[in-house]
Amino acid sequence: MTDARLTLDPALITKEKAMQIAVPLTDLCRTPGGARDRQLLCGDAVTVLGQQDGWSLLRASKDGYCGYVQSAALSEAQDPTHHVTARSTHAYTAPDMKSPERHSLSFGSRITALSESATFVETALGHIPRQHLHRVHNIATDPVAIAELFLGTPYLWGGNSVWGIDCSGLVQAACLACGLPCPGDSDQQEDQLGAHLPPGSDYARNDLLFWKGHVAWVLTADTLLHANAGHMAVARESIDAAISRIAAQGDGPVTAHKRLMAE
Repeated sequence: MTDARLTLDPALITKEKAMQIAVPLTDLCRTPGGARDRQLLCGDAVTVLGQQDGWSLLRASKDGYCGYVQSAALSEAQDPTHHVTARSTHAYTAPDMKSPERHSLSFGSRITALSESATFVETALGHIPRQHLHRVHNIATDPVAIAELFLGTPYLWGGNSVWGIDCSGLVQAACLACGLPCPGDSDQQEDQLGAHLPPGSDYARNDLLFWKGHVAWVLTADTLLHANAGHMAVARESIDAAISRIAAQGDGPVTAHKRLMAE
């Protein structure tokens, strides 16, 4: 059986054009104007496959996810030079922190520098503080440390930013920041990420625990970090308490314990 998130009806494909997301954040929808499946960040590379009534059908380069975004959210593809490594940042009208901000950008956004000074990087969206950026080739090494940047972020179904994120979005943001390929949804992540561990295995930092429709990072031997509807936020939670709570609410037992990082 084909996965509609990744495989489109060939009849819908009328073109193939490399483009990118030009706005700070946009929904990736199942149908034009329909339900949100995921979100895409500024600078995310996409391949546009068709257009319909102001919406573009596309495939996201980072994970192959397909869907529709508003065509106005797209621009010509550019090679990114930097990515946002702070939790969030502003793009200012001028290279001056007292100038009006034009946009806010989430962690993981990718930008192309037009010019650089000692304190700001000029981009098409505005001037961004250098402290909040790193070159795209500079990647992190500890996924959970990245996930901790999102502590307190509101839970949002299909969310992928610091303004709202879900369980699989938190896993993907942390993995991609560390140069680890990662699909968009938790069932795909359970299939593709890490190595299965037998029941009763010790928990280690950067392990992943899966339930039906949910995924969580292991922070310590007895603590999880996850975006969850119980807290409606990214939160730390005792592993034992989370397992009991999730079972009590009818969502079943842990379906997989996987080790992402080699010891």
